[in-house]
Amino acid sequence: MSHKMGFYEKYIKRGQDFVLSSLALILLSPILGVTAILVRTRLGSPVIFTQDRPGRNGKVFKLYKFRTMTDARDAKGNLLSDEERLTDFGKKLRATSLDELPELMNIWKGDMSIVGPRPLLVQYLPRYNAHQARRHEVRPGFTGLAQVHGRNAISWEEKFDWDVKYVDHVTFLGDWKIIFQTIGTVLRHDGISSQTSATMEEFMGSGQK
Repeated sequence: MSHKMGFYEKYIKRGQDFVLSSLALILLSPILGVTAILVRTRLGSPVIFTQDRPGRNGKVFKLYKFRTMTDARDAKGNLLSDEERLTDFGKKLRATSLDELPELMNIWKGDMSIVGPRPLLVQYLPRYNAHQARRHEVRPGFTGLAQVHGRNAISWEEKFDWDVKYVDHVTFLGDWKIIFQTIGTVLRHDGISSQTSATMEEFMGSGQK
C-alpha cells in the first residue's frame, strides 16, 4: 500500500508547521538562549550538534540539536561509548527534550514536520525492509506515534509499525492528538532510554516483511 496524500496533508499541514514553528521559535527564544549558554558552559563548543538524517523520500538534510555528550576519547583517539560521554546535564536535557528544540529550525525550513516518524540515521536506510522503508513516504517529525507509544522503551520493529501506521493515517485531528499526548509524555519523562542503553541500540535490520 503506497501513501496517498489527503486534503490536510496536501494543503494545510506544511503551512501549519511553518506557523507553529515560527511562533515556537519566538516564544521559546529565552529558553533556547539559556539552554545554549548552559550547553556552552557545561559541554563546550559546538553548542549545536548537527548530523545528516534522511527525510522524505530518503533525501538527506542536516538535523539540529543541542549537544548532550562530551567528545571524550580513549587512548587510541576513538570516541567513548554513548553511556560514557552522556553527562548528567545531558541526561537532563534529554529527559526534558530541550536538546531537540533546535529542530524547530528544521521544521521552519521544511526539512521536518511537527508530527511524523522520527528522522533516524542515514546508515539505517539499506537496513529497512519494504514495510519499514515506508516511514520515509512523509516528512520526518519532531514527534510521532512511536514517541507517544513508548519512545525508546519499545523495540525498533514496534517503532516502525507505529511509523507506518501514521503514514497511512495522516489527519488534522490525529496530528493534534499526538501533539497533546507528546506534552504528557515529556512531562512524565516516559521512554527516554531503552532497557539496555542510555539512548537506543543501533538498528541492524529485522528481515523481510
